[in-house]
Amino acid sequence: MHRHRAHAPFLPGASSPPRSRHVAAAEFEELAALVADAAVTDVLVVGDRGTWVDRGLGLERAAPDLPERRVREIATELVARGGRHVDETTPCADVRHGDGIRVHVVLAPVSVGGTAVSIRLPSPGVPTLASLEARGTFSRVPRSVVDRAVAERRNVLVTGATGSGKTTMLAALLGAAGHDERIVTVEDVAELRIDHPHVVALEARQANAEGTGALGLDRLVREALRMRPDRIVVGECRGAEVRELLSALNTGHDGGAGTVHANGIADVGARLEALGALAGLTPEALARQAVSAFDLVLHVERRGRGRRLSAVGTFRVAADGRLDVRPVDRPR
Repeated sequence: MHRHRAHAPFLPGASSPPRSRHVAAAEFEELAALVADAAVTDVLVVGDRGTWVDRGLGLERAAPDLPERRVREIATELVARGGRHVDETTPCADVRHGDGIRVHVVLAPVSVGGTAVSIRLPSPGVPTLASLEARGTFSRVPRSVVDRAVAERRNVLVTGATGSGKTTMLAALLGAAGHDERIVTVEDVAELRIDHPHVVALEARQANAEGTGALGLDRLVREALRMRPDRIVVGECRGAEVRELLSALNTGHDGGAGTVHANGIADVGARLEALGALAGLTPEALARQAVSAFDLVLHVERRGRGRRLSAVGTFRVAADGRLDVRPVDRPR
């Protein structure tokens, strides 16, 4: 009988045990108290303008109010600690800290009102389907839909607006996969926190100061295919990498997944068409590949203080040859 050893929750890219949000918060200087607050999901700072936080009820002002010079210093330090660089020639950057804390920076004057720092904070603990169920995520669509998708190794596309919980849903779904499976994830900035013993996380790399060394998601998806994955996952498709993901899921890689930004399930087809255009795919070619690649669309949304799985759909090729999403009225 195959035995599984006890394991700690996996942190993408970590060579040592993951740090708690409280420990990682020390890197954030004057913002440390806000970052350490378990109720806070986002910290937003603009130099000379102020600081805002989201505790699930929308944005509210918070201390401290920092001058532009200090915000720029903090932004530069945070990006450097995340292994990237930001300066006048590269004024925008996205990095990961600690246990999935994501930091996005835009320096002034590109950010006209002052240097903007956006910090996205993960919920405490590694997400599981059980923890999502306890929070009411499956109040509209039963959890059994996701359980069956995992058990039957269906290829799943998780969609939703910004902050709707796409990454959390995807991480919980993948954590339910069999422990004898190898999961290879590809992300621009590694955010997925998956409670699973065998995850290999690949993270994109921006070019260095000389303009060389960049590794994009499209290249990493191709590399992932050579790593004997049982499940291949793209954390969020934002461009031409959609072509590689569709290709991978059309060549026998079952149980794969990805996420795409879409405001509603009816918008998913148009969103994929736009991404396909960046990859040189016609709407008709994109439609045929998507129908073959994905078995299920899971759409999540944020309502008030909670996030929920709001709709389930399947892809089909419409009469005009373009991609359409057919909602599943009574998912089981």
